[in-house]
Amino acid sequence: MKTEQRAITVGDYTFDVEIGGPERGKWVLLLHGFPVGGSCYSEVVQRLHESGLRTIVPEQRGYSPGARPTEVEEYGIDHLVSDAIGILNALGVPYAILVGHDWGGLVAWHLASRYPDRFTGLVAVSTGHPSAGRDALSSGDQRQRSSYIKKFVVPGAEEAILADNFKVLRDFGVTAEELVPLKAPGALTAALNWYRANFTGDVKTKMSCRPVEIHTTLVWSDNDSALGREQADLTSRYVYGEYRFCVLPGVDHWIPQHAAPALASEIALRSAVF
Repeated sequence: MKTEQRAITVGDYTFDVEIGGPERGKWVLLLHGFPVGGSCYSEVVQRLHESGLRTIVPEQRGYSPGARPTEVEEYGIDHLVSDAIGILNALGVPYAILVGHDWGGLVAWHLASRYPDRFTGLVAVSTGHPSAGRDALSSGDQRQRSSYIKKFVVPGAEEAILADNFKVLRDFGVTAEELVPLKAPGALTAALNWYRANFTGDVKTKMSCRPVEIHTTLVWSDNDSALGREQADLTSRYVYGEYRFCVLPGVDHWIPQHAAPALASEIALRSAVF
């Protein structure tokens, strides 16, 4: 099934958004993480379309060339959340199923907690509730897993990441082809600004997130090197609606690319509740 590329204006910025699926299908909003943009969901959306669902996949702030401010503070979580709601509003979508992987998962948790009337369900991928992540950081395991963030927020991090054709990121499991968009002027800096805006200073206040009350699924994989089991297990404390925890054995952090059938099935299952 064909997809359509649209330029959606929200405030001062223009976002590249891919839309596809059956005309009368339920809407699914899919938010990507770092460092791969919306292309990470390519195989997932094909399967969702076959399930009768209609998809919205935006290139988020910094990943869309028309939405790439230079100021670090413009990448704070409040702006990222407002962008997603603005895209839905611009498309005239009253509510949708919400999906987010990695950084997109953090944005999704905040969206679900702030706008529960706009989403019929949440599928968080890899990323547990932000408060569960905060709790898990008290353990040495998650602190070690998250230690790479310190390298991303320092001035000049771009040079080290760009070295040897993104070797740092390729070693983490991302392909060179997936990283090509980050070679555009300002793209890598914009992507890193998500970390600089939200994971420096008073991080607990910046990323504070209320519990969610909508029906929720967390899809986590046991070979994830960045996000450990503890943050996944603790997430149930912060979900007040019906909750499902799905563990994918033998899968690494890149669930949308490496376990697309399983993820699509979980999204379809969540959509069937309504």
